[in-house]
Amino acid sequence: MTYLLIDNQSFFFMKRVIVGLSGGVDSSVAALLLKKKGYEVIGLFMHNWENSIFETQCSLWKDSIDAMLVSQKLNIPFQVVEMKKEYKESVINYMFNEYKSGKTPNPDILCNKEIKFNVFLKKAIDLGADFIATGHYVNKKTMIKNNQFIYRIFIGKDSNKDQSYFLCRLTQYQLKKSLFPLGTLTKNQVRKIAERNKLCNAHKKDSQGLCFVGKIHLVKFLQKEILPKRGEIINIDSNALIYHKKNKSFLSKEEELFFLSQKKGYKKSDGRLIGYHKGAQYFTIGQRKGISLGGYQKALFVIETDINQNIVYTGMGKSHPGLYRKSLFIQEKDIHWIREDLAIFDGEKMNVFCRIRYRQPLQNAKLYKIKNGMLIEFETMQCAITEGQFAVWYIEKELIGSGIIS
Repeated sequence: MTYLLIDNQSFFFMKRVIVGLSGGVDSSVAALLLKKKGYEVIGLFMHNWENSIFETQCSLWKDSIDAMLVSQKLNIPFQVVEMKKEYKESVINYMFNEYKSGKTPNPDILCNKEIKFNVFLKKAIDLGADFIATGHYVNKKTMIKNNQFIYRIFIGKDSNKDQSYFLCRLTQYQLKKSLFPLGTLTKNQVRKIAERNKLCNAHKKDSQGLCFVGKIHLVKFLQKEILPKRGEIINIDSNALIYHKKNKSFLSKEEELFFLSQKKGYKKSDGRLIGYHKGAQYFTIGQRKGISLGGYQKALFVIETDINQNIVYTGMGKSHPGLYRKSLFIQEKDIHWIREDLAIFDGEKMNVFCRIRYRQPLQNAKLYKIKNGMLIEFETMQCAITEGQFAVWYIEKELIGSGIIS
């Protein structure tokens, strides 16, 4: 916060906000809008990654130049902050560890939780910032409940660009210190604002791929830490006996949902050998590309991996029963409530909307809190529920909590 001194008296002048300028149009327009509202705006570019192997895919240098040019255009201070060490520890190492254990991580969610709204926030506060701001398409609102401020996050106006899913691990403190100027705008409106104000990146393509790294060849990236190992691909027929087991009896609804949330636990004898792969850790549930086997009537999809035996199990066609489940389980340690005041406890239930991947339409679901975690039952079967990914739940359009799929 900046103060103006007049006759030895201090008056409020403007609040300082540090914008994480990525070089893209979204964060640039966020900075522009905040400056027009009277904030003291500073632009910071996070230098989180550097690896010559992926230099052609990464646009780090161009992004930093664009961020600097936008800062000059807006006449705001600009600085590059080095955070490569923190990014490697919190995001890259997390990715490798998850894939090694047979899970499919979401580095963008961890990047937001640990880098943008943690390390970056701390650096901003050290620079005297009252807030940080980003170009996320979400709405933030504040309410008072029991004499306490509660910070809320809602789906943004542009449903096609809504990024609430990626902010599902933020805390009340992180939300308190954050501003999201684009929540009431669509992408087209943002580009038009940039164009009217002659920003150099008004028509720059949206960034894709890994947070701060960009597009990468995932298998080549993983092979830096996970060595290739030849293994078998076993195809499971959609009419296999494993899908026609006798109905099991359960003592409770929760016991049934927990059973249904588990992997099938395929064995080689359940299917037939159709080919070979270079490492089960490189595959994820629901994956179609990269199996490198053709000549079948329908596309092959990964339905399960066994990293201990280094086996990839596949099924033919998008309607294969091995792709679908109606429930999932989240361990206690992996449950996170943004709205802690709405958290449910053992034996309680809650009707919510839920999604298990970015941009998935919200699904009707019910939360069941049990002793060792949380069960989620969906109204309809869900395709490719994947261990390591995030299930995120909402009440109406408000994001209230999330959990890592077990």
